[in-house]
Amino acid sequence: MAIIITDECINCGACEPECPNTAIYEGADDWRYKDGTALTGKVVLPDGTEVDAEAAQEPVSDEFYYIVPSKCTECKGFHEEPQCAAVCPVDCCIPDDNHVESEETLLQRQAFLHKH
Repeated sequence: MAIIITDECINCGACEPECPNTAIYEGADDWRYKDGTALTGKVVLPDGTEVDAEAAQEPVSDEFYYIVPSKCTECKGFHEEPQCAAVCPVDCCIPDDNHVESEETLLQRQAFLHKH
């Protein structure tokens, strides 16, 4: 499952540089699939959706830091635990019950994001 940042976030930014997938963005900032990954140009995501990896996407939150679920791997393939949760001073990086995924799915996403 992906990690979500709750509305208790104090916008300290400690989590952002820890994410190996660049899946964490400051509130109101646009995000891109290419950020911190090997993806470029037109790509087909594992769910079959075709996207432009370089195109700006709408922010998930306008108020506080957020995690893009389709880029989050819970740090599988990189670390033993999600690094955002490990460094968060207010414990607001928690499992997202709306994006429950198997370890296999998370490892496949990690391989897809960094395959080149």
